[in-house]
Amino acid sequence: MGKSNVWLRGLSLMILSASLNVPSRAQEAQSSNLQTVMPGLNLMPIPASVQMGSGSFKIDASFNVTRTGHSDARLEGALQRFLDRLGKQTGLLLPPWNSPTVAKLRMVVHVDHDSKPVQELGEDESYVLEVAPSGANISAPTDLGALHGLQTFLQLVTVSPDGFVAPAVIIKDTPRFPWRGLMIDTARHFIPLEILRRNIDGMETVKMNVFHWHLSENQGFRVESRKFPKLHQMGSDGLYYTQDEIRGLIAYARERGIRVVPEFDLPGHSTAWFVGHPEFASGPGPFTIERRWGVFDPAFDPTNEKVYKFLDEFIGEMAKLFPDHFFHVGGDEVNGKAWDANPKIQEFIRAHDLKGNAGLQLYFNKKLQSIVSKHGKSMVGWDEVLDPTLPKDIVIQSWRGQAALAEAAKQGYRGILSNGYYLDLGWSAARHYAVDPMGDAASSLSAEEKQRILGGESCMWSEYVNAENIDSRIWPRNAAIAERLWSPQEVRDPAWMYARMHVLSVQLEWLGLTHQHNYLRSLRRIAGAASTEEFNALRTLADVVEPVKDYMREQTATEPATSEMPLNRVVDAIPLESRAAREFSEMVDKYVGSSCRDAATGAQIRAQLILWRDNDAKLQPLAQRSFLVKEVASTSQDLAAVASVGLAALDALEHGGNPDEAWKTQQSSLVQQAQKPKGQLLLMPTPAIQKLIDSASVGGSCAAPRQ
Repeated sequence: MGKSNVWLRGLSLMILSASLNVPSRAQEAQSSNLQTVMPGLNLMPIPASVQMGSGSFKIDASFNVTRTGHSDARLEGALQRFLDRLGKQTGLLLPPWNSPTVAKLRMVVHVDHDSKPVQELGEDESYVLEVAPSGANISAPTDLGALHGLQTFLQLVTVSPDGFVAPAVIIKDTPRFPWRGLMIDTARHFIPLEILRRNIDGMETVKMNVFHWHLSENQGFRVESRKFPKLHQMGSDGLYYTQDEIRGLIAYARERGIRVVPEFDLPGHSTAWFVGHPEFASGPGPFTIERRWGVFDPAFDPTNEKVYKFLDEFIGEMAKLFPDHFFHVGGDEVNGKAWDANPKIQEFIRAHDLKGNAGLQLYFNKKLQSIVSKHGKSMVGWDEVLDPTLPKDIVIQSWRGQAALAEAAKQGYRGILSNGYYLDLGWSAARHYAVDPMGDAASSLSAEEKQRILGGESCMWSEYVNAENIDSRIWPRNAAIAERLWSPQEVRDPAWMYARMHVLSVQLEWLGLTHQHNYLRSLRRIAGAASTEEFNALRTLADVVEPVKDYMREQTATEPATSEMPLNRVVDAIPLESRAAREFSEMVDKYVGSSCRDAATGAQIRAQLILWRDNDAKLQPLAQRSFLVKEVASTSQDLAAVASVGLAALDALEHGGNPDEAWKTQQSSLVQQAQKPKGQLLLMPTPAIQKLIDSASVGGSCAAPRQ
């Protein structure tokens, strides 16, 4: 890490207030206390240092922004985008940033010096934001910090009885890690540029700075190659990015302080390469674009010297197209079957005294690394490329976890963590939030070794995403990972994170992200010509289910999934995390935690359970008319059944009952049946309802007769 990150590790989160007795370290305070001392500050990620002031800065149509010190085109573009977005957030008609009109309310942005022409790892991204009733100032060493400060100010702006305001505050901020990335797989399902652009806008909002672009796979080769046009002409189904489009997206990302790192996966995950160039494969072919998901046999032939000549020319072409210093070569999940089946390759392994297929891949990686280095780049690869004989300038991206990351650091290699940040697995934001690049095995590294852990990347693999639902698979959960990579390690309260994330989720829609909008639009397609009552019933059910987790979609599928399968079912439309189910669980925890004496919370729980119990009757007529709704009809019946169980448990709790073990067994059996996946969906309120059963039963936390 850079010098600024060394400083940050020793910096605690300081939240100061003249009017309140506030703990000085975030880990010493509860979430409720932190929210009390930061009223209205729904910042995400949390800055390194926040000092609250008195009063607020009112924003109206006379607001404008000016700059001092160094300036360049990136900063000037950022200032105009800032005003455009502020105008959308507030509805105010704001003049352009360089308008000759004298503004009464002003923000001054000062930048000390130029940033690198090609953005580099470890550039200074720090900034200081000062807001007072009289105005606001952002100062930063480079325009990168200024960009981050502008985003923080946008998050400060809120509506008040007196108009739109930003609270008086002094924020001194710098990132914990220099590599904070999002990987999007555009090879399995092609993702149009406009969607990539709006996700880059989302990255800018949460201060991520690396867009990792996964561009080749068994299912598609997505980049125009002018030297080898058969790659995109035959390996993409006509769905690829031209070089001009790529240059445009790189420029778009740079304007937002985001580097673009390309990934071309090899020697495995490479079927699409061989559709146009079977001569480089280990097997005879012919090859066709793969439509299924999984790990497949085709792989480059490491014994063929023509492969390296081809890769030299191809990487040389791509190195000129992608200016970033890092070049990702994949290197993961080579099953070796194509190598095992080729006698020539097996003879090569014996003749060169290689250690089986692993040794052959190392042979390939060494030659590949020298090619990447020849073209002025540092090689990045997944865990499998790690070997102590490779040069130390490569970067290891770990999908295996902190232990593998720590091992790379011990061997002298820089690394980034992605294990725990796979957005496509459907984990909760809280589960992602709990994963730290410096956690577990990495926590015991020496200070020098810790310097080699650069940060992390969230990953959006695209087996079950397309242009329509990808936003909802990334956002808002990706913000939790962004905060983990930016904010001090002590910031880790999930309840506070969720409160801020839900505010941010609404703000992200102003950027054009569709994670909320497309959910409702997809449900309307599923519902067809439904009445308002029927649609609301479908929405009530959809709000409390989630897709099965990890890789269970493959295991629970009634037929093999392919890239040609429409993603139009309820499982494709719903968010990957149910807010309604989580909030119901929080209510139950609160109620049980009060020994079931919190009458107001009990009434809320009862109202929710009644709504769920009665919902099925409203939905079933629609299930008879829509095959997509019919698929979830049994889950709707389960929701009604477990809601009835929950009401029975609540009755026992409220009336001082003490049901016996037989009752608990019977009710728990109903809940357990409802917990089983149906239609590749999970009914998420069931654990909380089981908690009500346990609390009402003999020996439960609320089982004693009430006085």
